[in-house]
Amino acid sequence: MSSNALYTDLSIYYDLMCADIDYRAQSHCVHRLHQLFGNGERRHLDLACGTGPHVRHFLDFGYDSSGLDISQAMLDIAQRRCPEARFSRQDMVDFQVDSPQDLITCFLYSTHYNASLAQLSACLSSVHGALAENGVFCFNAVDKHHIDNRLLVRHSVAFEGSHFTFGSGWHYRGEGEQQALRLSIEKTTAGVTQTWQDEHSMVALSFIELQALLLPYFEVQVFEHDYECITPWEGVTGNALFVCVKR
Repeated sequence: MSSNALYTDLSIYYDLMCADIDYRAQSHCVHRLHQLFGNGERRHLDLACGTGPHVRHFLDFGYDSSGLDISQAMLDIAQRRCPEARFSRQDMVDFQVDSPQDLITCFLYSTHYNASLAQLSACLSSVHGALAENGVFCFNAVDKHHIDNRLLVRHSVAFEGSHFTFGSGWHYRGEGEQQALRLSIEKTTAGVTQTWQDEHSMVALSFIELQALLLPYFEVQVFEHDYECITPWEGVTGNALFVCVKR
């Protein structure tokens, strides 16, 4: 078996890379949380929406749903998936909305794509400004002190005559406000394997630091990272769902 480098626009393989994600379960869980903590209205914005799978589910739940992302290639796919939704190419650090939103979401740990604590703080300020009265911001996050650099999540899928293996894992060097998301793709076609690897720099912080950033803007509830069961976070695990109601 031969091997050579695979150069790719990630948008081409994004949905395959995320084929093991239960988007409906994630969306339904946040919908339930919004019913519990929200203002009863249904204007929704998904930050870092990618190719729009979460937006699709919120539309189906009856929301007036929209999305933003910095990748136009991703947004083009999202618009085809959700023709009735509105999408815009914006950075979550300083985005603008046409009208106040009742629910803002950010799935798949994407708040960590803010490059620094200062940018994350700016993002939270933008979210606060974009929310309606008693609006809800819901997202998931990882505590830097719980990252195990040895862990790597992998899954495989067949597509159009090729076999793909995708891998992803967090890496934190033990200090500072930077962590990395390491990604890999192996594509095998007719016995020839191409490989692609990348490392995304992301902001690292503890949940104590995160809650300190959130509290000036929101009333914060923290739940275990379980989309099947809404359970208060017990302070042990390093993954959690944050439900933040605008002050």
